[in-house]
Formats: sequence, structure tokens, C-alpha cells
Amino acid sequence: MKYVIAFVTLFTIVIAAPLDNSQNAQIIRQDLDNIGVDGYKFAYETSDGVTREEQGELRNAGTDNEAISVRGSYSWVADDGQTYTVTFLADENGFQPEGAHLPKA
Repeated sequence: MKYVIAFVTLFTIVIAAPLDNSQNAQIIRQDLDNIGVDGYKFAYETSDGVTREEQGELRNAGTDNEAISVRGSYSWVADDGQTYTVTFLADENGFQPEGAHLPKA
């Protein structure tokens, strides 16, 4: 439970952080749903082409195996004009990203 509270607190700080002033990006879409101790869901899009969607849930609550599982994706437009997208799963097995531009193991 304490890990979930710490994670939600960190999440709130990160999402509230100011954008890089050099780019002057504006948030054009933001959805915050179901933010609580058992999980959360959010999505946003900025005027510079950045998008992010994420959903987390608490698994095995109240046990020694309590863990949060997070699924999501993010994308951005790089300096070369191409949009790059990363989908990921983060859970007790670590951060597992996938993307066409990422090397395969």
C-alpha cells in the first residue's frame, strides 16, 4: 500500500511538472481517470506531437507479493520529423519496452 501511495505521489509531481519553455508546447488533451490507491489511468497529448497513455493497477494487495503493474505507450516527433512510439509493460519483472526503432534482444 505504501508503494502505491508513493507511486501516485510521484506520478502527480511528474504530470504537474512544467513543460520545457524552449518549445512552448501546450497540453491539447488530458484525461485523468480512476486515480486511487488501487490504480490509475491517464492520457495526454501536447501541441508538439507528444502523446502518452498509461494505466496502472495494484496486484496482490495486502500480501508480501503486492506490486503495481503498469501498461502504456508514449510517442514523440523526433528532430528527423519521424514519430517514434514505445509501448511498455512495467511490473515485478521490470520495465519491458517495445518499439519499431528499439533493438531486439
